[in-house]
Amino acid sequence: MTDATPPAAVSPEDGGTAFAITLMEHLVVPTFVLDAELRVLIWNRACEHLTGVPASEVIGTREHWRAFYESPRPCLADLVAEGAKGRIEQLYVRPEAPREPGRGLRAETWCHMPRRGQSLYLAVDAGPIFDAGGRLIAVVETLRDMSDRKRAEDQLQQLASRDLLTGLGNRHAFDAALELEWRSGERDETSLALLLIDIDHFKRFNDRYGHAAGDECLKRVAATINRFARRAGDLAVRYGSEAFVLLLPDFTRTQAQAVAQRVCDAVRSLRFVDDDEIIGVTVSIGLAVCVPMPGIEATLMLQAADAALDEAKQAGRDRVRIGEV
Repeated sequence: MTDATPPAAVSPEDGGTAFAITLMEHLVVPTFVLDAELRVLIWNRACEHLTGVPASEVIGTREHWRAFYESPRPCLADLVAEGAKGRIEQLYVRPEAPREPGRGLRAETWCHMPRRGQSLYLAVDAGPIFDAGGRLIAVVETLRDMSDRKRAEDQLQQLASRDLLTGLGNRHAFDAALELEWRSGERDETSLALLLIDIDHFKRFNDRYGHAAGDECLKRVAATINRFARRAGDLAVRYGSEAFVLLLPDFTRTQAQAVAQRVCDAVRSLRFVDDDEIIGVTVSIGLAVCVPMPGIEATLMLQAADAALDEAKQAGRDRVRIGEV
């Protein structure tokens, strides 16, 4: 396996083989064993319980993948048996390379268990077993259900990158996305647009109509801005109290300016009601667009958008201004 103990040299003719098989079948850890030709030798009871697949269906076959996936895909034990350890990063997350030649592999992955009809996040270990002559005779794979922990981790990660009031990404999410998209634009020589959006006179709105109305205003403006983050790489975030950012990869200056104007128009059309009073709000937008290049920091783009936002406010608000990077 992956600990410091050298792999045991065993032989199929060893007198303890039957005992070892019986012991493995009754282990509480889900375990299966493949021979060197990838046929299932052992599929223990815990593995039956985890996958919903009885041993009688897979023993002697190469169909063990069906317990974990809907279409053919190698399990970790297959990679060990085939010496295809280089594929581990393509198929698994958090892979651990073997510390020494002949050691096993460790990784994690989501598996859709077809028989159970649910997805489980499994921590997987697969280790080779050699005979006295160093010939591979079997690979043992053990499985641990880490689904609850993984979902908890994902939930914490989502909370860490989400603004609780609006549901948009937060400053942390923006910083990470800006750096990622900046490197991508630099590599592919594609443009990147950044809209820095500020609700006009929000403090005055909040003081006059109360914090509940202010929160409702923030949520509706956020939802309006988020409508313009339509593609997979687009990102809308709450950048500060009443400030938002819309990050649009591979947008030209003309395209980004058109989106910025539509954001202004969409927010201006919002209506809020307070004691039968109809209230409207507007936003000012600072826009920056550039093709990332070596030697230019991503923060310069944000500074350009911030300067343009100040110009928009000074020019009377409810408008778009473009900054130069």
